[in-house]
Amino acid sequence: MRVDAFNRRLFSKGGELGFYVEPTPDWIPPAPGARVWREYHLAIDGDGEVHGAYALKPQEWQIGNDVHTVADWQGPVSEGQVDPKYGALALRMMRQMLKQRPLLYSYGHGGAEERVIQLVREMGWVVTPVPFCMRVLRPKPFLRKARLLRETATRALALDVLALTGLGGLALRTLTLAQKLRHLPAHLGRSRPTYTVQPTFGSWADDVWRRNRHRYGALAVRDADVLNQLFPAAGWPPVDRLQVMRNGETIGWAAVLHRKMNDEPRFGDLHVGSITDCFAAPDDAVDVVRAAMDHLATTPAEMVYANMSHPAWIRAMQANGCVAIPNRRMFVTAPPMAAFLGQAGIPEDTIFLTNIDGHGPQDFR
Repeated sequence: MRVDAFNRRLFSKGGELGFYVEPTPDWIPPAPGARVWREYHLAIDGDGEVHGAYALKPQEWQIGNDVHTVADWQGPVSEGQVDPKYGALALRMMRQMLKQRPLLYSYGHGGAEERVIQLVREMGWVVTPVPFCMRVLRPKPFLRKARLLRETATRALALDVLALTGLGGLALRTLTLAQKLRHLPAHLGRSRPTYTVQPTFGSWADDVWRRNRHRYGALAVRDADVLNQLFPAAGWPPVDRLQVMRNGETIGWAAVLHRKMNDEPRFGDLHVGSITDCFAAPDDAVDVVRAAMDHLATTPAEMVYANMSHPAWIRAMQANGCVAIPNRRMFVTAPPMAAFLGQAGIPEDTIFLTNIDGHGPQDFR
């Protein structure tokens, strides 16, 4: 297969990234009537050899009062990472993406130091940093397994000592409590939320969407039809769908995942939980996050993370004991998308994004 050969060339020369081999995405493939889907694009020479590739995820967004189709991009993956002959190919693919989908954005990446972020900055794209929100549920295994914190032998030894003595657990529990106390007013006067795990998203999700979609300036459509495409009852990603209630009334929902990692670059062998997607009014965000945390605490998850763009949801994560580490995810908008949002009068702090608005929870495959 052509992509197979492309990947072999990349990896044999020290490349770090390859591309999907199967021509049809296994998650949200194109289909008649789909309102969100993924599609793969290849850069092929005259002999049929692949030298680059990228993925697009077109999806309906509510922007102001209207619905528009915008697209998240993934990649590009270019042979230029190992062969100077193809050094300009990534830029050419970026320009091709823009021709196909002018309302183009990306939500992901690891930080401002990544080459693709430097490239889009040079092209005049708008880059907005988003925090990485995390909470440790089980301190001892976290300290022993979190690879990102154990980069040197000295640091790993220190973390092992903290785990063994219990001092690390005490410090992490104190940090969680301090975050909650700092944001205590968010919980005052509110009944504790309850939740029900649902097999699919039903009319209750449509009700939440209708009531709250205009509480945000711009966001991906999240009615039951779209949600059941993103989170199919059978298949990937295997989320738990939480219908969140307060005093018997549905106020929102969360889709959560958990999985034991295996030699993952950041998490090592940790069992990681994720609030992959969620929705509610900004004022109810703290209760939806609380229900998601309550549920994940019943699983083997040793830590929980989420990437939220909206200030109310970042505060909700902090009010539930999370630390918000800045600049660990990037919301990148192409100039036409940035201009469109500006012309529509959409302030940056009213845009609602979660992990699902990027390339999907790929860590959980």
